[in-house]
Amino acid sequence: MGFADQRFNVNLSILFTELPLLERPAAAAAAGFTAVELWWPWVDAPTPEQSELDALKKAIEDAGVQLTGLNFYAGQLPGPDRGALSVPGEESDKFRANIDIAADFALSLGCKALNALYGNRVDGVDPAVQDELALQNLVLAARAADRVGAILLIEALNKPESPLCPIVSAPKAIEIVDKVNAATGLGNAKFLMDLYHLSMNGEDLPAVIEQYTAKTGHVQIADNPGRGAPGTGSLPLGELLDQLAKTGYEGYVGLEYKPGDKPSAEAFDWLPAAARAAR
Repeated sequence: MGFADQRFNVNLSILFTELPLLERPAAAAAAGFTAVELWWPWVDAPTPEQSELDALKKAIEDAGVQLTGLNFYAGQLPGPDRGALSVPGEESDKFRANIDIAADFALSLGCKALNALYGNRVDGVDPAVQDELALQNLVLAARAADRVGAILLIEALNKPESPLCPIVSAPKAIEIVDKVNAATGLGNAKFLMDLYHLSMNGEDLPAVIEQYTAKTGHVQIADNPGRGAPGTGSLPLGELLDQLAKTGYEGYVGLEYKPGDKPSAEAFDWLPAAARAAR
């Protein structure tokens, strides 16, 4: 099992959620982690008050952890209505209003990865119209990410849990990555390889790793079934992470799993304490 050889961060939007947002960075640090990531924390506020941004920044800095990944505004997460940038009207307007705020917040904490979730198909709207809107917004997001020295991540979700999302396979996510890079010429759009979502789609994970590691900017894991910690399901996550390392992936592995019926601090028994600090 290759867990001890990886760099892990903890997603504070799915782990430690039994605590208020501002207490989670310190809780992750107390569990031995030095790096964290977040979905956009304010699901109803793409443009929160500066005082809220400042308070979260202070909590992260005071905890002594590094913010390594942040989502742009994406609506309610987790949930079937996730994603905003390809949804015409109010949701895509919110996404655009959030772009520079999220990018500047990432810059203030040295965060180098920004994730843009696509959005569901909408009844009565031509998918081609949604895809054109998505490309426009992803170009804006890629330019904002480049301005702050970050990459833009494009993630494939899974069809059973997000049946209306059009990006539910690795090849489709890679197609969007390539389109964004062709449109901007920046080359900073990358694939977010979430092994849980891809396994839910029934994809051949070793083949995905072999084919797409070179275009991957971030990896996230949870076991399947159940989206729990490694070892609670049947995915050979240690072997898959070994393959990723051998294929050249050197970035963080995000822990984006549910802690189950115990406190989040007790959901890391599978990972040796010495392996929790990013090196």
